[in-house]
Formats: sequence, structure tokens, C-alpha cells
Amino acid sequence: MSPHRNGNLSVMPLQEFVLEGFEGGPQTQALLFALFLALYLVAVLGNLTMIVVITLDARLHSPMYFFLKNLSFLDLCYSSVIYPKALVDLLSSSKVITLAGCATQFFFFSLLITTEGFLLAVMAYDRFVAICSPLHYPISMRPSVCARLMLGCYCGGCLNSILQTSFTFSLPFCSSNHIDHFLCDVPPLLKLACADTTINELVMFVICGLIIVGTTLVVLISYGYITVTILRMCSGGGRHKLFSTCGSHMTAVSLFYGTLFVMYAQPGAVQSMEQGKVVSVFYTLVIPMLNHLIYSLRNPAETGAETHSHMKEGDWRDWLF
Repeated sequence: MSPHRNGNLSVMPLQEFVLEGFEGGPQTQALLFALFLALYLVAVLGNLTMIVVITLDARLHSPMYFFLKNLSFLDLCYSSVIYPKALVDLLSSSKVITLAGCATQFFFFSLLITTEGFLLAVMAYDRFVAICSPLHYPISMRPSVCARLMLGCYCGGCLNSILQTSFTFSLPFCSSNHIDHFLCDVPPLLKLACADTTINELVMFVICGLIIVGTTLVVLISYGYITVTILRMCSGGGRHKLFSTCGSHMTAVSLFYGTLFVMYAQPGAVQSMEQGKVVSVFYTLVIPMLNHLIYSLRNPAETGAETHSHMKEGDWRDWLF
């Protein structure tokens, strides 16, 4: 099909893109390959271990660990959507990805990353119910409720992914098919569009802003109530355990939402591609590698002993947390 003219730009139906990735010579590319491969292997092995341990140990079949297992699954999946291709491209002179492959990568990446955002809010709510309403916790967070909450996370992620993918890949692209990134994402793709992208940028800003602000409010309100509840407790040990655990959760939440806000939920976020690449590495590889360490499992034997002890003493808050 012959190209159509739009001013001085040649517009044609592109069938493939070239992911330019990171700048640098062969030595730089080899160094980045070694670094990304090491981080990716740690992320894969760590999250797989978390999933297997929680699945096999019956003492960890609780709502908190159910959500933690799903968090590990999401971390494993969305890093795997990106980095096998990115690692191959670092050692290859041909960094081509088809239009269909680009759209598919973006769809699943957007689906999984959005689902994780909702899941972090659900995990905060789970801790809120466990600490502030411990006697109602077994009913409020029964397996059917947990399954529905998890399904809701996936549905929200899927809806956002469908909207973002349809808006982005309905744009006409210029004759240049070089994506200034190592993955297919909205900001670098908008750079290649021949049409006005104001609507697309507005949609991205509004949807991502609503998701990030909404889920962050759920997290902050939940932990606000948790903090007030624990400050009323007489047990110093219980207070220390709560603030220690809340600190871990808030660290993971801050890293995740903070990087997404920098990337998607502020005006002009799409302007700096080099900054975008660094931020993307952080939330697509570093955070999945860190999450299974931040949400570290307690020793199962110790957990079982503590459960028996706290149930005898009636200290439901310590047992549930």
C-alpha cells in the first residue's frame, strides 16, 4: 500500500517497530545484559519460591498469604512479559518487534501492572480488617470474599488495559518505526504518532491518576486506622511488630505507586524518554525483585507456635498480623 502524505510526514501502516533500548557500545550493552539477567533471575527464583512455599505449607493458607502469593505471581508475570525480549535485544543487532507483538506486550504489561496496584490496596484493607476488627476477620475475609476481591483486581486491570491499548494502537504512526525504549509503552509510542495525541495523554493522565490516587487513599486510610488501633494497645511488643510490618508494606507501596506516578500520572511525564527508561527498569524489574524480600515469610514453625500461643492468650491482633 502506498504511503499517504500528511504535510512533510509520510504516514503508512506499520507492521513492525524497532526497540532502540539503551544507548552505548557493545561493552555497555553486555554490562546491562549481565545486570538485567542477574536481577531477572533473582526476581523469578524469589517469586517462584514464595508461590511454592505458600502453596505447600498449610499453615500459610490465610488471606494475607493468599494475596501475597498472587502478588508474587503478578511480579513474576509482568517482569517476564518484558525482560526475555529485552535481554535478547541487548545482544542482538536486530531489535524488531511486530505490531501485533508490541500490542500484545503492552496489553499484558498494562493488565498485570494495574492489577498489582489494586492488589496492594486490597492487601492494606486485609490488614485493616485483621487489626481493627479481629473478631470479624474470619468472616469478613473468608475464602470466597478473598477470591472476589482478587477477581475484582484482575477485572480492573483488564478494563484499564483494554482502554489504554485501544486508544494507543488506534493512532496512525509516522514512517519512523523506532521506539525510543526497551519495551512497548504509551509515552514512547505517542512520540511516533502523526495525529494529535492530546486526547490520549489526557486519558492516560486521568485513568492512571484516578487509579493511583484511589488505591493510595485506600492504603493510607487503612494504615491510618491501623496506627490509631495499635497505639491504644498496651503491649509494647505488639506495637513494635505492627510498625515493623506496616513499614515493610508502606515501603513496597511507596516504591510502586511513586514510580508509576512519575511515569504516568503527571502532566508532561511523557517528555523525557531517558528518565522514563530508568524509571521503567525500576518498577518492572527492581520492584519485582525486591517485593518477595520486603514481604518476607516468617519461619513456618515459628508461625505455628505463635498462632497456638496467641490463640490461648486471646491476643487475636498479634495472631492475625
